[in-house]
Amino acid sequence: MPIDPHLAETLATVVDEGTLEAAARRMHVTPSAVSQRLKQLEQQVGQRLLVRAKPVRPTEAGQAVVRFARRYALLEHETQAALGLEAQGARPRITIAVNADSMATWFLGALAEFTRTRDVQVELLREDQDETERLLTSGAAMAAVTSSPIASPGCAVAPLGSLVYVAAAAPDWWRRWIGDPATARTQQVGADVLARAPRVDFDRSDELQATWLRERGVDPALTPRHFVPSTHDLAVAVEQGIGWAMLLVHQAEPLLETGAVLPLGGQPVTTPLYWQVTRTPSTLLEDLSRSVAEAAQRSLRRPS
Repeated sequence: MPIDPHLAETLATVVDEGTLEAAARRMHVTPSAVSQRLKQLEQQVGQRLLVRAKPVRPTEAGQAVVRFARRYALLEHETQAALGLEAQGARPRITIAVNADSMATWFLGALAEFTRTRDVQVELLREDQDETERLLTSGAAMAAVTSSPIASPGCAVAPLGSLVYVAAAAPDWWRRWIGDPATARTQQVGADVLARAPRVDFDRSDELQATWLRERGVDPALTPRHFVPSTHDLAVAVEQGIGWAMLLVHQAEPLLETGAVLPLGGQPVTTPLYWQVTRTPSTLLEDLSRSVAEAAQRSLRRPS
């Protein structure tokens, strides 16, 4: 039996909102009506689609139906526009998973270019670049900036370039843990210092500082760390001497020039990024991909 797109849209709304009650409020129907639609949809496909926890979560089959609902809504809107018909319902919504550093630096420029002439709603889901692929697979996102060069099921992938980070710390940090900051340009920071001096991580999934420490022969699991979940505020935390961290080159350069932070040496850490997007014959997604590629070309280290 064909999948009813309107029932599939109900499932996607429930997944978005987290509960049947919240989805019912958004759809202006009763929770009982939402429950009946979900039951009807599960009978159509012959599989369980939703785990009714709090928040609800789609099963693997439910994820496939949610992806279908997202694509159908986009294609329906574009078909109405191509036929010169007045669009029914809300503007289409494109959900994009983006890592925090891209969002804070180059990605919003791509989004500004894209939305300037397109009648569309965009929702950004902030997630680590190693985790954004999961949102594609679940159907929560139609496109993502990821660290994986392997295309997710039903997606196309293209290299964007790389973010480059350098290790830095404030003079106050250097003075406390090493000594005279005047020696920073000539003195190597030893493994013994790095093992006991605090670092700043974005969150618990942040591997940048850990990667750099391992290259210096230090076990990152044994070192103290603070958490600052903001790209901008993390740089401020380093400047204030709270801990050392890997800073984006464009953040670090002006601070290094003024002496607000000092280099810790070692090799920069480079994070390759890739653009993954749902394989749907959509002019909106094609235009979005073009805007993202152009912004990445201007801002990221070119892919090798």
